[in-house]
Amino acid sequence: MPKVIEKKLIEEFKDREYFSRGELFDFFRYFEPELKEGTFGWRIYDLKNRNIIKSLKRGVYVISYKPRYKPDISPSLLKIAKQLTERFDGIKHCIWETSWLNEFAQHQTSRSMLIIEIEKGFEESLFYELKDRVRREVFLNPDEKAIDFYIAESNQPVIIKKLLTRAPLSKRTEKNIKFYIPTIEKILVDLFAEERLFYYVQGSELMHIYENAITGYTINFTKLFSYAKRREREQDIKQFMTNHMFHLVKGIIND
Repeated sequence: MPKVIEKKLIEEFKDREYFSRGELFDFFRYFEPELKEGTFGWRIYDLKNRNIIKSLKRGVYVISYKPRYKPDISPSLLKIAKQLTERFDGIKHCIWETSWLNEFAQHQTSRSMLIIEIEKGFEESLFYELKDRVRREVFLNPDEKAIDFYIAESNQPVIIKKLLTRAPLSKRTEKNIKFYIPTIEKILVDLFAEERLFYYVQGSELMHIYENAITGYTINFTKLFSYAKRREREQDIKQFMTNHMFHLVKGIIND
């Protein structure tokens, strides 16, 4: 693709919240009236492969000026991630801490939960592995009572839960330690789906988090809604977005 056309493409769509496959096809046809559908498909593949455009969902794209979500990894998280990779090598897991939400939230907090999700059947082994090795309170699959009476009073609790199959994860490597963290799409869905555990970021705070995440980073809505569907909250999240941030997702959410 000539650089001059690539530059015009970026200029044409860079200020758009999103654009459709049809609009992109019309753009190319202006310069190449004889452009075939098959060739156009390869153009899309090339643009995505070179990170010039990104998919929001099938047939909907955005110019890749928004960065990929890559939160800072704290020393305490990295230490536990190292234990995870050493003790549970080859077992699916992910780890993150709720202090990451301060980037998006209206109200900042020094309190942080460290969330570890691990493949079904290994939760209890992980619980006993960490219980005597970390100087933090560790909770295994906490119920409402544990959340209300213990976790709510703990400053830096560690929560261990079962990892859902096909959950969207991102691989990280820090100081030669390889581990997995949840994608921004997974975090947004989990905050909505587990309102009891994440009670302090509900209501207007959750709206701020969603709006700032969508505005600041490229969100793969296909991935987000697919995971939300597995959590049986797809329609609820779509309605939440429609009610509170329709200007950011119009054309993306199909009724």
